[in-house]
Amino acid sequence: MNATVVVILALAVGTYAFRLVGPVLHGRVTVPTRVQERASAGAVVLLVALLATGALTEGGGFAGWARPAGVLVAVLLAWRRAPFVVVVVGAAATTALLRVAGVA
Repeated sequence: MNATVVVILALAVGTYAFRLVGPVLHGRVTVPTRVQERASAGAVVLLVALLATGALTEGGGFAGWARPAGVLVAVLLAWRRAPFVVVVVGAAATTALLRVAGVA
């Protein structure tokens, strides 16, 4: 068997095992509240880091000011509970207008 096939099968089995553990252990293991809070905080930190990386960098360097401005507009619109389409169009329009105006 090819090494690539073995790696793919191992990843498939591992993924299935992770998905199976939740329902199997649901009533048997209790996670302390403090651990649940830290896991939630960790998830938020990872999402913010992903957002910052995607918004501020491109090709290993700074992406320019237009993209972070668009992301900021999207965050503000989402915070104000605007519909998803309005958030996306607002961010895209902000970024596009700034790029047309010459802001990189």
